[in-house]
Amino acid sequence: MEQLLKIVQTANAYLSDYILIILLVGVGLLFTIRTRFVQVRYFGKGLKQTFGNLSLKGGKQKSGLSSFQALATAIAAQVGTGNIVGASGAILIGGPGAIFWMWIIAFLGMATIYAEAVLAQKTRVVDENGEVHGGPVYYIKHAFKGKFGTFLATFFSIAAILALGFMGSMVQSNSISEVICKAVGVNYTDWGWIIGIILAAICAFIFIGGIQRIASVTEKLVPLMATIFLLGGVVILCFRVQYIPETFGMIFKYAFTPSALIGGGIGYAIKTAISQGAKRGLFSNEAGMGSTPHAHAQANVERPHDQGIAAMIGVFIDTFIVLTMTALVVISTLFVGNGALAGKFGADYIAATQGAEAIVSKTTAMQMATSTIFGDFGSIFVAICLFFFAFSTIIGWNFFGKINVQYLFKNNKIAVVIYSVVSIVFIFMGTLLSNDLVWELTDFFNYLMVLPNAIALIALSKLVKEESLADKAAKLSK
Repeated sequence: MEQLLKIVQTANAYLSDYILIILLVGVGLLFTIRTRFVQVRYFGKGLKQTFGNLSLKGGKQKSGLSSFQALATAIAAQVGTGNIVGASGAILIGGPGAIFWMWIIAFLGMATIYAEAVLAQKTRVVDENGEVHGGPVYYIKHAFKGKFGTFLATFFSIAAILALGFMGSMVQSNSISEVICKAVGVNYTDWGWIIGIILAAICAFIFIGGIQRIASVTEKLVPLMATIFLLGGVVILCFRVQYIPETFGMIFKYAFTPSALIGGGIGYAIKTAISQGAKRGLFSNEAGMGSTPHAHAQANVERPHDQGIAAMIGVFIDTFIVLTMTALVVISTLFVGNGALAGKFGADYIAATQGAEAIVSKTTAMQMATSTIFGDFGSIFVAICLFFFAFSTIIGWNFFGKINVQYLFKNNKIAVVIYSVVSIVFIFMGTLLSNDLVWELTDFFNYLMVLPNAIALIALSKLVKEESLADKAAKLSK
């Protein structure tokens, strides 16, 4: 296990520090410019469209999903451990400045995910049974005809099944079991597997119900879990209100001078802050990864543009609201005043945040932060929130993986059943493996998904540009 961890960490270091940053920033800039800042021009309309007629009972559709059900399924996948554990890990490794780079990636990512949703809508297909099929494999093959397109689509499908259906589920179940064990005061090694069995059983029931049951669960679960988490965060920030200016100051200061906190040369420190922001931003909002287009393809909307602007709101909610709340709570309680990390710089900071003897880890940081205000209930509160977050992500990601299994095996029902069984096994396995290994494996396959998805997005950028400007042209014609 240790040798495998080192190999995967080495591969991930090259992917995240160089290729991933270039692709995410490059693709985000491309669509921001080509769509004339669609994330700014249509932000208000996106909010109105998403929340103007909000209903938690979207009802069963003849085929596909309502726009909000599709968005809720996408957000269910986006809002997961990345918003709590991932954000905390980025702060502990790259410093508070990593959050600034998450914001930059997310702003650009709003344009990227607009493109993904638009293309998913434009290239989706409806089979003879009325079932909707769509996602990156369909727009990849639309972008590249022949063997090259088939290769890229197959490569993406395999990576998606491994990243979302298998490895990603392990991260979520691992985090759920670890924080629950900590909250109730039992040993994770001895009791984690029991939580794994219970979680696998609940997921199996939902998986069997298909997309309609998944949509029914997510459209109710997403607003509930976000509300509980944000209300708890607001209470904590009210108690730490005097530290809010300093908290924002640390985010902006250490975005450009992280070496003053985490040590090392300025070049290395900035690279660490940016790479942490990029890869944890990707794991959190998934813009450019190619996961959420599977959900957006299911939406029954008048025009692809409509679901594109809804998809942008998903990134905004995930990063600028939920993830930012985690960051503000962690930094305002641990980094300032009498916080556990206040005044620790360089070697002292690394000793406090890295290794087996660290006083805080990415998994425990939020629990430690909330406990400063809520006492013993803090760990329980985080465990409840993380359970909802991670559970919803398992549901969404399993569905996305299933779509790729259907593509690879031509809708073979036996293949889908085998996939569902294996994914349930992986959910259980996640409670048995080390936290670091499951995170590194998930990151690796997430990065592999980005490569063919980004190539196809770039190739189809003209199509996205035309769709983003069509709404304005229609208004002028009236």
